[in-house]
Amino acid sequence: MTIPTHTREIHLAARPNGAPVATDFALVERELPELADGQILVRNTWMSVDPYMRGRMDDKPSYIAPFEIGAALEGSAIGEVIASKADIAVGTTVTHFAGWREHSVIDAASATPVDPELAAPQHFLGALGTTGLTAYAALTEVAKVEPGDTVFISAAAGAVGSVAGQIAKALGAKRVIGSAGGPVKTRKVLEEFGFDAAIDYRAGDLAGQLAEAAPDGIDVYLDSVGGEHLKVAIEALNQHGRIALVGAISGYNGATTHSTPDLYLAATKELTLRGMLVTSYLPLFADYIPKAATWLADGTLHTAETTYEGLDQAPAALLGVLTGANTGKMLVRLT
Repeated sequence: MTIPTHTREIHLAARPNGAPVATDFALVERELPELADGQILVRNTWMSVDPYMRGRMDDKPSYIAPFEIGAALEGSAIGEVIASKADIAVGTTVTHFAGWREHSVIDAASATPVDPELAAPQHFLGALGTTGLTAYAALTEVAKVEPGDTVFISAAAGAVGSVAGQIAKALGAKRVIGSAGGPVKTRKVLEEFGFDAAIDYRAGDLAGQLAEAAPDGIDVYLDSVGGEHLKVAIEALNQHGRIALVGAISGYNGATTHSTPDLYLAATKELTLRGMLVTSYLPLFADYIPKAATWLADGTLHTAETTYEGLDQAPAALLGVLTGANTGKMLVRLT
């Protein structure tokens, strides 16, 4: 195999003001550095595109450092090791966090070898990756689902939500309700992902739709949206209900909301609202991956992917995931 000397990357060209635009990104060719001891060169085949990346485009304190202007973005990716000065052999399939480029020179310690016979490689960025782990940890550790619960999932046609609804059923939930945008997505939530009811939030009257879908209230809510969804969920939750605060995509581009959650109501209902970062639950992978791989193999877990082709389309994929253009996991296939 010929080892490349150059590669292409997507750099952050400017920090967005509100919603990102195409000119906030730049496609750059650069020379690959020589491998140092302990490093590997990975030819990336798939990369993940996720809503949290929007926050890293802003220069402000957060749980993870912002992207740097004039440097490559980063995120989860999977690929093949094509050169190695470490104890990971050439030909090994690995996941890592140096996406947004066609080739990655990384420390071997930051790469995770995976078994390509276990599932299709892109599943290690979705259902078998941190996306799936987020759904699993949210419903087993953060807002634990008990048999007989009624569970409400926002962004139910998205990467985390579509998996979470199915995990809730596997954990014994009596009824699982998903919120999604538009009739096409709500139909997928019902027909492909097996939810018991689906709400089209774009149709309005979110509270009324949820009351109709869950006349006896809800017990668990997985929040990826914030804003009105969180407000309505608090109102619908039964006493001692649980909320997993996974994301708040409704405000990622700086939009203000007129829907303020009633925290006094949350207090009088003795609700639990708990935030989560998936990085705090990585040890659960050992328990989760065998279960999820079995669910994928036996059809318990169905997944969907929205795929953009080629590194140059990665910015469009990010803009798309921020506006709900994806069903299931948003991916870029690198060719």
